[in-house]
Amino acid sequence: MKKNTFENSLNRLETIVDEMENSQLDIDKAMKLFEEGISLVNECSDKLNETKKKIEIIMEKNGKIDKENFVEDKKENEENQTV
Repeated sequence: MKKNTFENSLNRLETIVDEMENSQLDIDKAMKLFEEGISLVNECSDKLNETKKKIEIIMEKNGKIDKENFVEDKKENEENQTV
């Protein structure tokens, strides 16, 4: 299953919040929307964290910008730098 873009996930999340705040939903529909919303929050959070990490590994070296490969595990990154 293809992941939504950050923007699409955020837009859907806003729609869910609006629907939950402004509608008289039965408990089953409310729970379904809540579960979908939690899933979207996690997707958005993961994307923001991934983007933050990518930004943090862009460093200025010798007057130019060098981009290093993103390594999920900090320990793995440290091991790669010592090799």
